Amino acid sequence: MNRRILLLGAAALMASGACTAAGDEPASDANEARFADSSWRRLSDAQWRARLSPAAYQVLRHEGTERPGSSRLLNEHRAGVFVCAGCALPLFRSAWKYESGTGWPSFFRIIAENHATKTDHVIGYPRTEYHCARCLGHQGHVFNDGPAPTGLRYCNNGVALRFVPA
Repeated sequence: MNRRILLLGAAALMASGACTAAGDEPASDANEARFADSSWRRLSDAQWRARLSPAAYQVLRHEGTERPGSSRLLNEHRAGVFVCAGCALPLFRSAWKYESGTGWPSFFRIIAENHATKTDHVIGYPRTEYHCARCLGHQGHVFNDGPAPTGLRYCNNGVALRFVPA
């Protein structure tokens, strides 16, 4: 597919009203409801900015994306758990991490009850975004090109995670 066809297709989708900005849809996951009264949800933007590094703030609170290959977690191979950098909710076990070649930490399985999802259309076609169910911090997107046994690739921003060794 060349660039012109891609841009024309995206323009047609946007003109038809099929695309919405990220955040326009409510989360599709019931997991979010479990944490509806969480104190993490009541933090102001200024409080989040004070708690997080500038890069983590941009990713977690404004659905940014870190530069590929920049995460210190790419080479993290110890036993342990990856937790949300915003609220420390466990999101992935280290045994589920694999080298995807994309430049972002990737996992083939999640701690399902701690994730929520929504559809975003930011780049012109629908993608499934996932985020921390407790603090609603953006983590990344899930794709259907991962390894067995799930066939899924949870492509995560490294600055949105912290590693806790076993």
